[in-house]
Amino acid sequence: MCWAFTLPCPLVSAPSHGNGATLHARQQPATAPEWWRNAVIYQVYPRSFADADGDGTGDLAGVRERLPYLAALGVDALWFTPWYRSPQADGGYDVADYRQIDPAYGTLVDAEALIADALALGIRTIVDVVPNHVSSQHPWFQDALAGVPGARDRFWFRDGKGPGGDEMPTRWTSSFGGDTWTRVQDPDGRPGQWYLHLFDAAQPDLNWNHPDVVAEHEAVLRFWYDRGVAGIRIDSAALIAKDPDLPEVGEHHEPGTHPHLDRDELHDVYRGWRKVADSYAEPRLLVGEVWLEDTDRFVRYLRDDEMHMAFNFDFMTRPWDDAALAESIRSTLAAHASVGAPPTWVLSNHDVTRPVTRYGREDSSFAFAAKRFGTPTDLALGARRARAAALLTAALPGVLYVYQGDELGLPEVEDLPDGARQDPMHFRTGGVDPGRDGCRVPLPWTPDGPTYGFNTNGAPPWLPQPAGWGSRAAALQETDPDSFLSLYREAIRLRRSEPALRTGGFAWTDTAPGVLAFRRGEDLTCVVNFGDAPAALPAHTEVLLASAPLEDGRLPGDTAAWLRD
Repeated sequence: MCWAFTLPCPLVSAPSHGNGATLHARQQPATAPEWWRNAVIYQVYPRSFADADGDGTGDLAGVRERLPYLAALGVDALWFTPWYRSPQADGGYDVADYRQIDPAYGTLVDAEALIADALALGIRTIVDVVPNHVSSQHPWFQDALAGVPGARDRFWFRDGKGPGGDEMPTRWTSSFGGDTWTRVQDPDGRPGQWYLHLFDAAQPDLNWNHPDVVAEHEAVLRFWYDRGVAGIRIDSAALIAKDPDLPEVGEHHEPGTHPHLDRDELHDVYRGWRKVADSYAEPRLLVGEVWLEDTDRFVRYLRDDEMHMAFNFDFMTRPWDDAALAESIRSTLAAHASVGAPPTWVLSNHDVTRPVTRYGREDSSFAFAAKRFGTPTDLALGARRARAAALLTAALPGVLYVYQGDELGLPEVEDLPDGARQDPMHFRTGGVDPGRDGCRVPLPWTPDGPTYGFNTNGAPPWLPQPAGWGSRAAALQETDPDSFLSLYREAIRLRRSEPALRTGGFAWTDTAPGVLAFRRGEDLTCVVNFGDAPAALPAHTEVLLASAPLEDGRLPGDTAAWLRD
């Protein structure tokens, strides 16, 4: 019985740029129908993945060099957070030009080559689009500041209240903390109007009632779809529509009537985007970032003329608890079945505390409002639970998302120097919130060297890596059959090779208290022990994979296993 084993893979050799790849990766048909319904999608935060040119910032050439690693991991697609030209006021989510790559990452030619090289290895590409706002450096906003006629109509400019217009138009609160309005100076230097930004002041909100905004974004979709991108991930998808009257946010709003969240009219936007996506010979994908507690409202985005899938934040934010996670699984499967959309399963992303750290805390749930400095964690316990959670999520029907570094078991870096932090969430809360930099620290590829293989010349990374980061390096984990990387590789391999995990049904299995189990198909069971004491395993003929060694044939606490019946 083997509970995890490794697959050999070169870490840095690049695919050839002529006829395909230098390793024998599994190939997918160019027009595989609905490939995304049970895909494994890997999130790349380019700034922190790999730095090929040695300037301390990750880049697209670095990703190209590591494509063999991603192919050996077994992923079906890569989702890239924004790689566009940007002042980087919010990690690239302040886009100044959607048709150019930020120089820190490379060029448009580099992006096109990366898309092609990845596809040669059977890996598709998904890119981020941020419809709620643009950068304050975007030409449209610069025209608005300069007083170009009609330019301000593309945004939410309003006169202030009170004497001299000195008071903000509303008291809405920013998603990053603080106010949502900033006053500008008129070209003559006098105080002028205020503009709305639900996030940072460097991210002015767009007015989706304006035809230029609608037309430009549909053109951006076509621009990237025409370059071989398989899908678009839609940032902050439920925020784009605003009530033109700009009322204050009250304690309660009828569904669809909130001043700036989940308004009914925004669905027309995504119906338009779906028409663009469906116009291609191989229909393109739309993935929504939709943070909503109301399940009925959530699944409206997944109707067959809107998005193909949306992130399952309910599951991601739940604590490490069998009842809580079972409830989330039940509600998720039921909700998605009602619209025929595949559920998604994700443990973290570039905004969320990493699982190894989160699951080691007394309160292992996640909420932005609860993020604080100095929250104790047991990293050994968190790592054990994160391994079990990886098998739990990989066994569920639907789409699996993996955030870069989770396959290495990286913890949150919580002791970054104050001078190194860059996240506006940290600054806009007056330093109370540690921000999201801790899950964005550049990856360790090798055990040694000043940047642990993030680059080859030792240039300091844009965020400092902690001492001992190399002990978690990919190169070490490749040769360790008990490593996080080996566990992820084998789990993804089994997801692809086992018919029960590809297309099998789902049914709960009766278990003892503190143990969660379900069947996939006719012959595979996933069982997870959330308790402290070892638990008896259901009847089985083979243990396909386990997140930790069994103890005298029993499943230890905080451990998951896949069994053949």
